[in-house]
Amino acid sequence: MLRFTAIITVLAGLLLGSFSGIGAGVAQEHETLTTPSLVVDLDTGAVLHAEAAGHPWYPASTAKLMTALITFQALERGDVDLSTPVILSHNAMDQSAAYAGLKVGNAMTLEDALYAVLVGSANEVAVALAETVAGTEAAFVDLMNAQADRLGLTATHFTNPNGLFDQKQTVSARDLAVLGRDLFQVYPDYRRMFRTAAVTIDDKELISYNELITRYPGTLGLKTGFVCSAGRNIVAIAERDGKRLLAVVLGATTGRERSERTAKLFDDAFAGNLTANGQALAELPNASETQPEDMRMRLCSNETAVYETGQNRRYPMGLPGAPSYLKDPVSAPTYSFQTWFVPQPEFVPVPSAKPVQAVELMTTPQSSGAKVEIVPPSKPTLPRS
Repeated sequence: MLRFTAIITVLAGLLLGSFSGIGAGVAQEHETLTTPSLVVDLDTGAVLHAEAAGHPWYPASTAKLMTALITFQALERGDVDLSTPVILSHNAMDQSAAYAGLKVGNAMTLEDALYAVLVGSANEVAVALAETVAGTEAAFVDLMNAQADRLGLTATHFTNPNGLFDQKQTVSARDLAVLGRDLFQVYPDYRRMFRTAAVTIDDKELISYNELITRYPGTLGLKTGFVCSAGRNIVAIAERDGKRLLAVVLGATTGRERSERTAKLFDDAFAGNLTANGQALAELPNASETQPEDMRMRLCSNETAVYETGQNRRYPMGLPGAPSYLKDPVSAPTYSFQTWFVPQPEFVPVPSAKPVQAVELMTTPQSSGAKVEIVPPSKPTLPRS
């Protein structure tokens, strides 16, 4: 496993005496870490390449794939529709990483919210979407874990709908491939969302971090993610000459490395250089008893420069003097929408009563009760891009 490999590398560095001290051993460890990757035939489920594919990992925003799946199921049942208002609550806005420039009370349609989550990776909108679909974020997370059990994702556990770091929230490359494949095959009506390169919310543009959409012809989606403890993750689907492949790369150091590694895996598989060994995706084992590799020190500390130098040597694709597997950027679909404002109960001022009315209120019960229902106004019709 990854930890065993890392330990052996450290010991080897110390025995060779190339450096002195534990710090040098850590540097040597960082130069040789292999992170999970997987390629499968999307239609048959045949495994074409697997490296540490069952090792638990932190999902980052790839968790939003399960958020999309739960939402698509609610749409299919008729619990919600694409025009259902999604309103930013205090809980939704209380996220450690909220980049869409929204505020409590901002509202959008559920369709808009899906684009914000899947293209712009808006963490606050993911929570608001969860609350809209299930009533509370906690209830939505329960649905996420129930679906993980149904799909046989034995290395997977969710604690939130957006993928922000939680030590208890884990996936594996194998589990993400199963999830991505199910999502793509069962819900073709929403594939357009995964191919979208940017979303503009109230004139603020959020560009997808999935560089393959504009730089690898045939890319059909799906989702990237990054937190320090996970590194840069991606679940991607590409099609060429009628053949569709799904690739997962976890723990990449830079956006370049993530995109180039994934593109090279696709190129090798389309060229026939990666071939099936008779193993199906569902048969891949998960190493559920092991702990996820924590990439925080490697990617977000004073050790980062050493580690990145080593990974650049391991994956030089796209660096000066090395071949690139990406093409020149091309245009791709974009999406834009405007939010509207829905006053929340705490925004509504309580009128002060006149002295006479105050006496009446003390003696006469109110027939309407104490609760005031606020109905969201209809969203104005806007042109789509």
